[in-house]
Amino acid sequence: MSNTQYVVLAVNPGATSTKLALFRDETLLAEQTLRHPDDDLAQFETVADQAEFRIAATRRFLAEASADRLDAVVGRGGLLRPLASGTYRVDRIMRTELAAAERGEHASNLGALIAHAVATEHDAPAFIVDPVCVDEMAPVARISGLAGIERESLCHALNTKAVARRYAAEAARPYSELRLVVAHLGTGISVSAHRDGRMVDVCNPRDEGPLSPDRPGSLPSGPLVDRCFKTGAERRAIRQELLGGGGLRSYLGTTDLQEIRQRMANGDGLARQVVDAMVYQIGKSIGEMATVLCGRVDAVLLTGGMAHDDALVTAVTARVGWIAPLRIYPGEDELPALAAGALRVLRGQEEARLYGDVEDGSEVLI
Repeated sequence: MSNTQYVVLAVNPGATSTKLALFRDETLLAEQTLRHPDDDLAQFETVADQAEFRIAATRRFLAEASADRLDAVVGRGGLLRPLASGTYRVDRIMRTELAAAERGEHASNLGALIAHAVATEHDAPAFIVDPVCVDEMAPVARISGLAGIERESLCHALNTKAVARRYAAEAARPYSELRLVVAHLGTGISVSAHRDGRMVDVCNPRDEGPLSPDRPGSLPSGPLVDRCFKTGAERRAIRQELLGGGGLRSYLGTTDLQEIRQRMANGDGLARQVVDAMVYQIGKSIGEMATVLCGRVDAVLLTGGMAHDDALVTAVTARVGWIAPLRIYPGEDELPALAAGALRVLRGQEEARLYGDVEDGSEVLI
């Protein structure tokens, strides 16, 4: 076994922050969350326009961390074409598509752009790992019920895959042999079924699944159509309501679960009812994914920020604990998950995938 130690920079851009971590193998050397005030970001017309601003901030982080070398830079993956799970080299086609936001504007689109720029300066490879567009859905799972509309696989793939691998390691069993249901309980909630090392079905938190802190989840289609066509309705406003203005925020005016718990303790009946509904819907979604696995489930894994809430975990367990043993992995740990994906490639445990080929298919545009 090689004794080589690898230094990896992980980059996770969010809407108003850039999370950075420097690792030597799995050991964390330095970590920082760079906050970007709205006034700083207001000068940029598109998300891609922020790239140089965030790259400069990343350089300052590396200088302060006295990073004299990098063996790889890995960024959070953005809105790309549907992909198999894995670690991908950042190539020219990927960068072009993300810069153009061909599949939507999102801060995660900056991950590959920042990684490539910094990696080039250090003569190192740039990667992304398990972007939100990881698509391993079974063909039967794509059928929606209305011809011309197909269910999409968009979810918290990075953390979902990371905790599935973590559980497999703890259970001393190959991930490829396990049957798991994983619920990522974050600002958006995604629930997925894993079989044979693949995410064979997913509740896409943009369109379906449980209500969450700021998204409505699945909605009755008739009233939603009426809302879209009511007098004065604007497409942009409705999209914003569905992606940021729904869920707990819609009913209670906040996404802060601690604040809502305090309101419940003070006798706020609506707060209790809405949180109960969220738990109810999380349980339903987990149950649905258990049927995808024909009821043969090795474990149910709960992860994401809300998995820190003991009362919520207890309530979900009461609903689904009969399906399979529950394991709790609070938080997201996306930076270590990114670094782990890069390390698998550097150590030869996994081959880096290639996002795009040149037109004749004979070589890759790196």
